[in-house]
Amino acid sequence: MDVKSAFLNGFIEEEVYVRQPPGFEHPKFPNRVFKLQKALYGLKQAPRAWYERLRKFLVDQGFQMGSVDKTLFLLKHGKDLLIVQIYVDDIIFGGSSHALCSKFSEQMSREFEMSMMGELQFFLGLQIRQTPQGTFVHQSKYTRDLLRKFEMADASPQMTPMSTSTALDADEDGKEVDQKVYRGMIGSLLYLTATRLDIRLCAHFQASPRESHRTAVKRILRYIKFTPEFVSWSSRKQSSVATSTCEAEYVVAASCCSQILWMLATLRDYGLIYGRIPILCDSSSAISVAKNPVLHSRTKHIDMRYHFLRDNYE
Repeated sequence: MDVKSAFLNGFIEEEVYVRQPPGFEHPKFPNRVFKLQKALYGLKQAPRAWYERLRKFLVDQGFQMGSVDKTLFLLKHGKDLLIVQIYVDDIIFGGSSHALCSKFSEQMSREFEMSMMGELQFFLGLQIRQTPQGTFVHQSKYTRDLLRKFEMADASPQMTPMSTSTALDADEDGKEVDQKVYRGMIGSLLYLTATRLDIRLCAHFQASPRESHRTAVKRILRYIKFTPEFVSWSSRKQSSVATSTCEAEYVVAASCCSQILWMLATLRDYGLIYGRIPILCDSSSAISVAKNPVLHSRTKHIDMRYHFLRDNYE
């Protein structure tokens, strides 16, 4: 469902005054200002005010907020469960009971001006296909539309997103390219692949893109054509250079552990409880560091925040 003029529903607590709009001045007091009771589009308080209004309404209806994701709301009624996920003015909901879903739809329609979009099929560039075998999420249509948008639909595909020999820099002497088109390519790719190292590298040059940067982005688009059915993956640079392979592997394992803990907490909100989760690591040294807290000489230079991996292993 979609909330019409969502930000106009939010009540603001701060004192905000606006001038009278042209053509709508009060005939007796044309120089006075108005004190706002509700938010307007363009106010920095508007998103927060709308979310607070919606949060209070859902909580009053008996919903519970997710412990990790504060845009997730759950309503338990006996053995039935209703799940509501919010993204600004778009609301996705579903549950194990048709009666609960119908009641929620009626409650929202009475409180806000809504438009029902039907069964979920597209959301933020994602395609959702619901079948008796399960729910499948993919971005093949978005990928095809992206390639057509930037005239890459007929380009030859590539098996990798970037050549290992590529070394991008500012290239100040290179030929300039259209900044608006380049930024559009980067923004479209970010919707597709979240935070991937190759795209983030190309994103560094949005202020002054050159021909070499556009060529690198086109290489990514050719890679996407080769893998249109893949789900997005992510990688990122470390904040500092590792002093050993063991340290690099250990830091990555700790990062993986934190992601798993976040996923476990999120799944717990849905009522899915899991026990111990294995982390697969191909570095015997990193595994030894995680198991043995006595190896001080090899770990004293590793940031203390990564050692919570040991605690979770225990």
